[in-house]
Amino acid sequence: MARLKLKEHLINREWCKGCGICVHFCPKQVLELDAMEKVVVARPEDCICCKLCELRCPDLAIEVLTDQDEKNE
Repeated sequence: MARLKLKEHLINREWCKGCGICVHFCPKQVLELDAMEKVVVARPEDCICCKLCELRCPDLAIEVLTDQDEKNE
């Protein structure tokens, strides 16, 4: 299976409550909480598109878009 390639992270900052679950589950430390305690993508180049942040976010505030998503539309 081909490795997924990141297009972008979509973060709904209004929905994010700053719980840090996504930050904790990210295996490559791509995400961080900013000064407002909201998630930000600090190192997108390190993202392996595992989508653990998207799957674990209790507020559905993160979506990881990949090149594969484009083909499925």
